[in-house]
Amino acid sequence: MFEKKLMAGWGDMDFNSHMRNTAFMDKAGDVRMLFLSEHGFPMSELMRQRIGPVVMKDEIVYFKEVMLLDEITVTLAVAGLAPDGSRWMLRSDIIRPDGKLAARITSTGGWLDLGARKLVEPPPALMATWQALSKTEDFQELATSIK
Repeated sequence: MFEKKLMAGWGDMDFNSHMRNTAFMDKAGDVRMLFLSEHGFPMSELMRQRIGPVVMKDEIVYFKEVMLLDEITVTLAVAGLAPDGSRWMLRSDIIRPDGKLAARITSTGGWLDLGARKLVEPPPALMATWQALSKTEDFQELATSIK
C-alpha cells in the first residue's frame, strides 16, 4: 500500500480546533500527486503529455478527529478502474498517530486530455502506474468513459 506521513498544519484547522473537511481532501490529493510523481509522472511529465487527472466526485466519511500538529498517515489504493483506464476510483485513508482511522476519502475521476477537454485513455505507462496500486477489498471494474 502506498502511504505518506504528513502533518495537520495550522492552515488545516477549523473553528472547532480540528482538521477541517476540505483539508482531508487536500491531503488525499497531495498523496495522489506524490504517488504519480514518484512513479515517473510529475506535473512536468503530465503537462508534457497534455493529460491530467480530473476528479468528478469525492466522498468523505469521518470517524475520528485530527488535531493541530498531528502526524497523519495518508494511504492510497485503487477502488475501481475501467479496463481502458479512462475512469478510476481511488481511496485514501487518513490514519491518526494512535492508529485509528480518522477519515476515508473515495475520489472518482478520469484522465483529461488538456487540449480536447475530454476524458481519454491514459498512455500505457500511466495506466500501468494506476494498476501498480494496491486494490481495495471492494474493488470494482468501472465502465469506460470513451464514447
